[in-house]
Amino acid sequence: MLKILIVEDEKPINDLIEMNLTEAGYTCTCAYDGIQAADILEAGERFDLVLLDIMLPGANGYELLEYIKPLEIPVIFLTAKGSTEDKVKGLRLGADDYLVKPFEIVELLARVETVLRRAGKTQTEITVDDITIDTRSRSVRRGNREIPLTMKEFELLLLFVRNRNIALFRETLYERVWESEYMGDSRTVDLHVQRLRKKLHWEDKIKAIYKVGYRLEA
Repeated sequence: MLKILIVEDEKPINDLIEMNLTEAGYTCTCAYDGIQAADILEAGERFDLVLLDIMLPGANGYELLEYIKPLEIPVIFLTAKGSTEDKVKGLRLGADDYLVKPFEIVELLARVETVLRRAGKTQTEITVDDITIDTRSRSVRRGNREIPLTMKEFELLLLFVRNRNIALFRETLYERVWESEYMGDSRTVDLHVQRLRKKLHWEDKIKAIYKVGYRLEA
C-alpha cells in the first residue's frame, strides 16, 4: 500500500485529506508543522508522496522541500498562495505539482494519482469488498472468477474506487473517462454505470444522486 505524508497545520484540513486518502486506499501519516515533518522523515520511514503546505510553523514548506529533495520523494504543494509567481517558485524549487486552496477532494485525488504514476509508484492491485482490481492487467475478479468489463467500464470503476464515498458529477465522469467536453447528455454515463452495477452486483453500492451523478459507498 502506498504511503503518503500529509504536512498541513490546519487540523480540519489535515483530517479531511487523511480521511479521503485512506478511503482511496493509501496509508497516511500526518504532521502539523515543518519540524515535526522533518523529524518523521529523519526517523527513516519511507514515503511515496508528500503533500506539503507552504505556510507552516517551525519550518515553512519551501525550507522543508529542500530537506525532502535528496530523499527523492515526490511533493505536491497545497497552499493558499495562488499567484503565478508563487506557483512558478514552488515548481522551480522542485515540487511535482501545486494545488491552490480551497480545492475539491476529487481534484486532489486525481493529482495524487497522476504524480504517483509519473513517479512509477502506482498501486497495481486494489481491493474493495470482494472485488479485486489489477490495474496492470486491467482485470477485475471476484474470488477466482474474472468479470469482463469494457475499457470504459473499467475506467469508470477506477474512478469510483479511487473516490470512494465522494459524489462524482456526471460531467466529471464523462470528461475523465471519455476525455472530451461534457455536452449535457447524461445517457452515455448512465448506461455505462448501469451496466457496471449489474456486472459487479453493486446496485446497492453505486448510488445515484439526483441531478448530480453517482457515489460509490464502500
